[in-house]
Amino acid sequence: MKIKEQVHFDKKENKIIVAKTYDNQDVLDRAENLRKGKHGMTGENRLVGTIPMHVIQTWCKEAGVKWSDLEARKEIVRKNILSGEFDKLRVWKGTF
Repeated sequence: MKIKEQVHFDKKENKIIVAKTYDNQDVLDRAENLRKGKHGMTGENRLVGTIPMHVIQTWCKEAGVKWSDLEARKEIVRKNILSGEFDKLRVWKGTF
């Protein structure tokens, strides 16, 4: 959830900078509750994780992937969620 947004003007680089601050505790709590409750763990379909949209947007921007490129976006999400760095967002610990 976005909690703050500030706009600055950088005179040196002649740019407008938008700084956004997010609180992801709700998402982390949701993932933890889903892991404990075993929801999404049966059948062929698995809930792998719960990821805030701004995190996916940041991943795509860092990788140089356009938002409209669905297949590349899927691969970026897959790579990052399996990396172990974002384990707290994972619900199901298997591979996909």
